[in-house]
Amino acid sequence: MGQDKMNALVVEVPEGGSPALVQKAVPVPALASNQVLVKVSTVAQNPTDVQAFDNNAFGDGTVLGCDFTGSVVAVGSSVTRVSKGDTIAGVIWGGEVKGLGAYSDYTIADERICFKVPRSDTTILIWGGSSSVGLYAIQIAALYGFKVFTTCSPRHFELVRSLGANNAFDYRDSNVIKLIKDAAPGLTYVFDTIGNETSSVLGSQTINERGGTLCTVRPGKAHTENVSKQTKVTDVLLWTGFLKEHSYREFHWPVNEGDHALATEFCERLPALIEEGKIKPNAVKVLPGGLNAVAAGFQEYRDGKISATKIVYELL
Repeated sequence: MGQDKMNALVVEVPEGGSPALVQKAVPVPALASNQVLVKVSTVAQNPTDVQAFDNNAFGDGTVLGCDFTGSVVAVGSSVTRVSKGDTIAGVIWGGEVKGLGAYSDYTIADERICFKVPRSDTTILIWGGSSSVGLYAIQIAALYGFKVFTTCSPRHFELVRSLGANNAFDYRDSNVIKLIKDAAPGLTYVFDTIGNETSSVLGSQTINERGGTLCTVRPGKAHTENVSKQTKVTDVLLWTGFLKEHSYREFHWPVNEGDHALATEFCERLPALIEEGKIKPNAVKVLPGGLNAVAAGFQEYRDGKISATKIVYELL
């Protein structure tokens, strides 16, 4: 779906028939100078939504939905109260303007009839905080206001805390699960940056009994068969940031426009984040010998010798 189109839940009214809700592509709404374009994340149902649908109040082509939260992706020329990237909550009269409502990928909002959502005190556990992915994950999570817990070797506690971790736990400690649950009894989010035979299972055991989500870096959600029963498993793959489908052994990933948009936005922001010191590059270990050193580097990984560093080969 292109930039000018979005997915929405549209009211269709066949001639002589009853209204129906159909997902289809519709134009992304145009901005007035006082409005913001919002990528919708949640929509709250209201009685007026159901009543407008049942009574066919607005006719064919209507998009309903009034109350929403989401991220601002564009702002009108006179907007001053909110900025691109803000998470906001707002209200519109879904259905009043044809094709505009909150039951859609995007909506618009009057800058004065919305507000910034206060930063939450949500805790995330990053399992494997001293891995290359983990070190960046800690920084990004802290940047977005999460309270960050992580696991790593004690010798890296100071490092992960310097990057934004609020608390660090020794993953080798036989009591680590209890220690994490005592510190974060309502934990609902875990990011497993290791994805080995034990990391996802252990990480899932820290999630509170009411349920939560564990995201793994392992393709195909491998090694997650034995996670705790209250855990929903998702996976993340860098390659879905490219606007194409991918295959790896028996696994297949279709084109993911959302991941591509997120990757594009992050790459646009990254230079400034680095210059401002909000994202710090990982330490590197340069192996001499150029391409001749690659086999040795592979073996360092197999031997488990890589910790809190990224192996780099100089080819010039």
